Order: sequence, then structure tokens, then C-alpha cells
Amino acid sequence: MELAERFLLDALAYLECALGVVCYMLLKLRGSPYGRYSSPGSAFGLPARAAWVVQELPSLALPLLACAGAGAPAERLNRWPNCILLAMFLVHYAQRTLVFPFLIRGGKPTPLYVFLLAFVFCTYNGYLQSRYLSQYAVYADDWLRDPRFLTGSALWLIGMLINIHSDHVLRNLRKPGETGYKIPRGGLFEYISAANYFGEVVEWCGYALACWSIQGWAFAVFTFCVLFTRAQQHHKWYHEKFEDYPKFRKIMIPFLV
Repeated sequence: MELAERFLLDALAYLECALGVVCYMLLKLRGSPYGRYSSPGSAFGLPARAAWVVQELPSLALPLLACAGAGAPAERLNRWPNCILLAMFLVHYAQRTLVFPFLIRGGKPTPLYVFLLAFVFCTYNGYLQSRYLSQYAVYADDWLRDPRFLTGSALWLIGMLINIHSDHVLRNLRKPGETGYKIPRGGLFEYISAANYFGEVVEWCGYALACWSIQGWAFAVFTFCVLFTRAQQHHKWYHEKFEDYPKFRKIMIPFLV
């Protein structure tokens, strides 16, 4: 049974990589149909805050259930590397589920099918990451001193802080009572159009490096594939919307792309 599930977790990780590539191609062709890009009345919409909470919830609940030993004792969580790595995942989704949605100001309705896809992904990936780290991931006794863990953990923290700060910048673009869109200023927005996405990609690449597993890297690959296409869409929209948009700003990676 354990061997079969371990094989399943590896297969799901490779599938997640493949799905990331498929999403990249589809989003390149059709774009991300939500937020500023959604057409009024094009799809049944859910309130933005409620949609965020519910769609992200599986990635918070499943690791917590793993910690509680629901279904099977969390045999690997008696090891510090496994605990810390799962905590990284939990901290991110605690912020995205319990904090971020309640900071949203207004927010356009989330199309039902976008919500469903996000919910399915968070369930899929939440199971993949939490099950692997709680039951199967084996690390050396000195893994916490390994350069991969130390570098990955630092990148995870830096990426999360960039992501949170960039979300703060975007929320405060408009003063109370103002409407319309503005050019983001400050932080990494001085160099790239999608600083919030850059932060999240750095965060999960750091997590993957610290985990050093196909499960962790699958999540990082999927995140990059989806967010880079969104960043390209934002970058193009900014240039079309604002004649004075800074020409030197890159899309998502400072000074490069």
C-alpha cells in the first residue's frame, strides 16, 4: 500500500508539471479571463472574498489534517526538516486563506469555473505536498544545515515578503473614493510589471529547493507556467492602457524578462 501511494505521489507530481505546460499554452492563447479581463455577464460570478477563502482552503486544511494524523499517523513529522517544510506551505496558505481575502478592497466577482479550477488545484496540490512531507519524505540528519535547505528557505522567505508587499502596493493604488486603474509604483514594481507574481514564483522555487523533491519542483513549475502568462497579459495591458508606462520595466524577472 505504501509503495503504491508513493508511486501515486510521484505520478501526480509529474502530471502537475505536464498540466503546468498545458495551462501555459492555453493561457497564452486565451488569456486569464478574470478580474480586469472578465467580460460583464460572461459567467456566473462569486463574491471575490468568499471565492478566495473557499478556493484556497484545501491547501490549508489538508496539511492541518496531516499534522493531526487524520487517516494515518504522520510518521515523518517527527523529523524537523519535514515539520519546517510543511510549515512553509502552511504559512503561505494561512495568509492566502485567512488574511489576504479580507484585505481585498472591492474586487470583481470571480467566474464560477475559475473558482472551481482553483479549488481543484488547491485540493490536488494540497494533498500532494502534505501527504509527501508527512508520510514519505526522508531527509538526512544534517539536512537543516544543507546549502539547498538554507538557500531555499531564504528564497522562500524573501519571495513571500515580496509577494505580501507587492499586494499591499496594489491595494493602495487608489485612494478612498477613487476609481479606475493606475500604474503601480514602489518596490519591485519599479523594475517589473508583476512584482507580486515574481515574489510568489521565488517563494515556491525556494520551497522546492529546500524540499529537493519532484513534488516540490512540480509545484514551482506549475506556479511559474501559470503566473508568467498572467504577467505577460498584465504587461501588455499596462502598455496599451497607459501611454506613459515605463518602457524599461520588464515583465516578471527584473532586468531580464
